[in-house]
Amino acid sequence: MMVQKKIGEIKEEFQNTGTGELSSFILRYREDERAGVKNLVARAEKELKKLQEEKERISSLKVYENRYSDRRYICGIDEAGRGPLAGPVVAGAVILPRDCDILYINDSKQLSPKKREELFDVILEKAIAVGIGMVSPKRIDEINILQATYEAMREAIQNLGIKPDILLNDAVRIPGVETEQVPIIKGDEKSITIGAASIMAKVTRDRLMIEYDSLMPEYHFASNKGYGSKEHIEALKKYGPSPIHRNSFIGNFI
Repeated sequence: MMVQKKIGEIKEEFQNTGTGELSSFILRYREDERAGVKNLVARAEKELKKLQEEKERISSLKVYENRYSDRRYICGIDEAGRGPLAGPVVAGAVILPRDCDILYINDSKQLSPKKREELFDVILEKAIAVGIGMVSPKRIDEINILQATYEAMREAIQNLGIKPDILLNDAVRIPGVETEQVPIIKGDEKSITIGAASIMAKVTRDRLMIEYDSLMPEYHFASNKGYGSKEHIEALKKYGPSPIHRNSFIGNFI
């Protein structure tokens, strides 16, 4: 007679079960009548359902990628940092493999900082190419934020190391680029490659602002990332602008 596992052991097994093993866990224990095990099986079924829903959501983010599937290298473009009072504007360019299986990609603003950091590493590992472009606050003041954003995007494309066959852009059409472009309104919510680009741009910029915080802690850049929070504006009025403030953005605060 086979001895039943203790519920505590099954609970530990569940906690160590990867997403790819949930179905096996459910099959092993679905006939167990103990209330504690039934609860664990129900939790596994719930997680499996959420996983399937996420796979379906990711599949729906490949509409544009599928539409242009005759192109070898489809590149998503997005930026981070158009609105802050301080710091650079950063653009990301990403080319994903056709069979990309990365889950949870979304508009970076919809993700927690922890999830963005996790996805940053996964995208870096699995992408065919990643390019980052960055334009300084001084340059933003010289040419305005829109032109600086275009400049960052062109730099990100150049830094891919691969020439893309088509660009999927978040809402904009980038001047001075010969490659075919498809501007998509709210593209970071509709295209997996634009969503991936938004994550790469956002995490790169956030990490940089945290570094600036260690040099200029009075502005609280680690928490506000250069945006006009109450504590940031108070510090700006008290200490004046730092070397990374955008002078064309802060006239109302100093």
